[in-house]
Amino acid sequence: MEKDGKLIIKNDKGEVMECDVLFTFDSDETGKSYIAYTDNTKDEKGNIKVYANIYDPNGESLKLEPITTEKEWQAINNILISVQEKVREVVEENGDSNK
Repeated sequence: MEKDGKLIIKNDKGEVMECDVLFTFDSDETGKSYIAYTDNTKDEKGNIKVYANIYDPNGESLKLEPITTEKEWQAINNILISVQEKVREVVEENGDSNK
């Protein structure tokens, strides 16, 4: 279920998790809709974990389907890189408030 930029899902262990939706997009090439989200946990390198799935934005319930092709993963990765660059530009323009 998606609500107010949040995504409520069950993980592989059956635990309910609240995740932040990063972005959604539709691909004309594949005819599918994609959702990228994070549970805000970090990997061993300190990077925030990001997940992505295929979903039906018009469905009554949010059923996430796995992404199965390298081409689809590359499209999502390209968007993530673009978003990271824009965030970096904004931080540089406004100064890092964490300093």
